[in-house]
Amino acid sequence: MENGTVVIDNAGEKAVLTAQLGEDMLTWIKALLGEKGITPNAVQEQMLESHVRAMAHRSVTGEPLPEVDISLFEEISQESMELAKEVVDKFGNLPVEEAWLLSVHFEVAKDNL
Repeated sequence: MENGTVVIDNAGEKAVLTAQLGEDMLTWIKALLGEKGITPNAVQEQMLESHVRAMAHRSVTGEPLPEVDISLFEEISQESMELAKEVVDKFGNLPVEEAWLLSVHFEVAKDNL
């Protein structure tokens, strides 16, 4: 795990850690996408930011995702899925289903080329 995030109980600490983790991850993700030539438009960026902040919240609080059906993501390219898995791996404590959901943001942004 790269960011050392652990689930904590103090609400104030959770809020601070969640905000910092979200910002750190967004900065890293934007650089990662830039390296791949993927540039989300303004709406896509806003949606990605919202999702990454929710991922940071789940990473800090341990809150689970609802059940996700992998078959819904069969049309996602291998590149988008690998990028999303890289992000989830960097969080270090989120389930693979997070990558499935995140991959959609990358796939849609790739169409901006």
